[in-house]
Amino acid sequence: MTYAPAQLVDEVAYVAYYFHWPLETILAMEHPLRRTFINAIGDINREINGTDIR
Repeated sequence: MTYAPAQLVDEVAYVAYYFHWPLETILAMEHPLRRTFINAIGDINREINGTDIR
């Protein structure tokens, strides 16, 4: 599966910004695993900001 380079850049930047992982680590992940971390970061942010509606 391939997708737009801009999407990959956005995903890598998001994970790197919040988890401070190196580029090589993030790029080595399969897309579904990287999306799992992106979703987890979003959940953490919503909880911290008090916008978690679960």
